[in-house]
Amino acid sequence: MSTAHNPIRLFETVIDDCPYLDGLKSASILVDPDHQVDRNLFSMLSKQGFRRSGEMLYAPKCPTCNACVSVRIPTKRFKASRSQRRVWNKNADLRASIEEVEFNQEHFDMYYRYQRHRHAESSMCDEDASKYNSFIQSNYSASRFLCFRLEGKLVGISVLDQFDGGLSAVYTFFDPDYSDRSIGTYAILYAVKLAKMHKIPHVYLGYWIDGSQKMDYKRKFKPLEGFIQRKWQDLEL
Repeated sequence: MSTAHNPIRLFETVIDDCPYLDGLKSASILVDPDHQVDRNLFSMLSKQGFRRSGEMLYAPKCPTCNACVSVRIPTKRFKASRSQRRVWNKNADLRASIEEVEFNQEHFDMYYRYQRHRHAESSMCDEDASKYNSFIQSNYSASRFLCFRLEGKLVGISVLDQFDGGLSAVYTFFDPDYSDRSIGTYAILYAVKLAKMHKIPHVYLGYWIDGSQKMDYKRKFKPLEGFIQRKWQDLEL
């Protein structure tokens, strides 16, 4: 891959068991970590199906499967479903705020509680705060925390990246005591609201995987566009 003046080296990861679909293998391509990434390059790669995890930019390149599809919501055409409107109304008592992406013990405590409750076997369930920092932050993304509070108590955070033409929902975590509020869905709906307010045409949701229960919630946002055969097109889900 290359930009107009500066070729980008890509590296392939080792092949491993797929964490989403049983019996399949997964691998990714990574942008050279020594390559100087700026916001323009980040924008270009995001529009071509790449995703950020900390400073790392990656895209799936699995040996026998192409189930991972980069997806985004076209904000002007999005219409909330009846169940999504219920989630929105249920969380009307939350106060939302946009905050700087920086370490805060209150944030990290909730993140760790969320991981222990939802992903106890994952490598992300780690008491090492430096790993949390390296996951959420990067030098090239215009990132912000979208924080939700109930009567002053922090109950959820969505990490959002903004780039030219897009708002990316990087990761959302919340207080497990409030799981019945569907804060993950609410955070996406709120991101769409922000995108509409600021005339941002798309909200990027990462990868949708047909057949993966963990990713099934993404297909409920309609219309939904997928990056297939190197172009964005509406998905019929």
